[in-house]
Amino acid sequence: MHLLIKNCKSFAQIVIVVLSVSACCLLNTSKAQKTEAQKKDTVQPMDISDVFLKITKRKADTLKLGKKTGIALLPSFGYNPSFGFIIGAKISGGKQNGSPENTIYSVYGLEGFYSSKGIKNVQFRHNLFTAQNRWNWQGNWQIARYGQVDYGLGTKKRAGGSGNGFNINELPTKIADSAYPIKYTYLRLFEKLYRKIAQHWFVGAGININMFSNIEEEKNTNLLGTPHKRYSLRNGFDTTGYSLNGFILTLQYNTREHPVRSYGGIYADLSFCFNPVWLGSNKQSLQLQYEFRKYWSLSKRNPEHVIALWHWASYELGGELPYLGLPGTASDTYGRSGRGYTLGYFKGPSYAYLESEYRFPILRNKFLSGVCFFNLQSASDDNNTKVFDSWEPGGGVGLRVLFKKQGRITLCADFAKGKYGSDGIFFGLNEVF
Repeated sequence: MHLLIKNCKSFAQIVIVVLSVSACCLLNTSKAQKTEAQKKDTVQPMDISDVFLKITKRKADTLKLGKKTGIALLPSFGYNPSFGFIIGAKISGGKQNGSPENTIYSVYGLEGFYSSKGIKNVQFRHNLFTAQNRWNWQGNWQIARYGQVDYGLGTKKRAGGSGNGFNINELPTKIADSAYPIKYTYLRLFEKLYRKIAQHWFVGAGININMFSNIEEEKNTNLLGTPHKRYSLRNGFDTTGYSLNGFILTLQYNTREHPVRSYGGIYADLSFCFNPVWLGSNKQSLQLQYEFRKYWSLSKRNPEHVIALWHWASYELGGELPYLGLPGTASDTYGRSGRGYTLGYFKGPSYAYLESEYRFPILRNKFLSGVCFFNLQSASDDNNTKVFDSWEPGGGVGLRVLFKKQGRITLCADFAKGKYGSDGIFFGLNEVF
């Protein structure tokens, strides 16, 4: 906790800047909102199904249109010299389990991929609400022979970043001299159950199982050792496998009117993660994790004009975490943070992330929309660098295609750029946050 107190000054300055920019945008649009509120947009949203019906000149099935369900499929692909050609798919769906007036929309996602060099992954995520939001299940299950390109600990200038090549989703198309590819078998079981205790308030508990085995490093013959090997030996972890298992106590506040593409409200979640040896962890540790999201709609006529803020952080309060269990770029539940950098580009025992995004419709029928975004990352290392000592920026623009208007499901394509020559294109289903 002393790390948080020591660094709160610099962190507060950054938060103030982000909030000030958002406040300016809100003030500049306040007059426009008054005018917009007196108008009514009579144009109905159009999704991919509507476009198909229009092209084929078929009539819509009114019974299906009335259902609050929707499934979207997005093919995925990529290439990395260490992991080969990757092909797979992502599926996103949702369902209204109660009245929309008092029940939050439930969402789930399934993805899988396979590579020409044996990398494979199956992952299922869900965020489900029962009628009247009495219970909320959040989970992330995964079994994989996984891979990532490692760049060491912390957020600070590193040499050789310009050799990464163009990034496609989680992986760079080239391996820089400063990069260290890692392959490992991964089993994750993450599940939280919340009970509603008051309007918008939930308390919960859960379990978080992370098992890493058969760890192989492409550059393990380096005389100086890889970052993974050096960290593991310093902190007493086996370099070929380890576990990070624990249980969670959590508190949630949620006023979002939609979990996939919110036009307003707040989502806040605070968790303490206890990782004891008796539950299978190689080393005992304690983590504080929290997430905060805030959404402002800038127009009553076009609520899709939204400014959104996201802050996600994980702090090591005691003990030691294994290297592949360290929080970092894209280690959030849906793996969407840090656009501009690949999976795990920045990481550390403590990690903090900030992002702001402006969302806007491009076509009046809402079929196409766009986003502009900017993010910041900070991470500690296990030496002298503390979280908030340095920040790494990223940003870019993106296009959204409305796939299913009932569930606000969108197909996403973002071009993002970071520092050290890191840039690329990132595909996904639904908004990043």
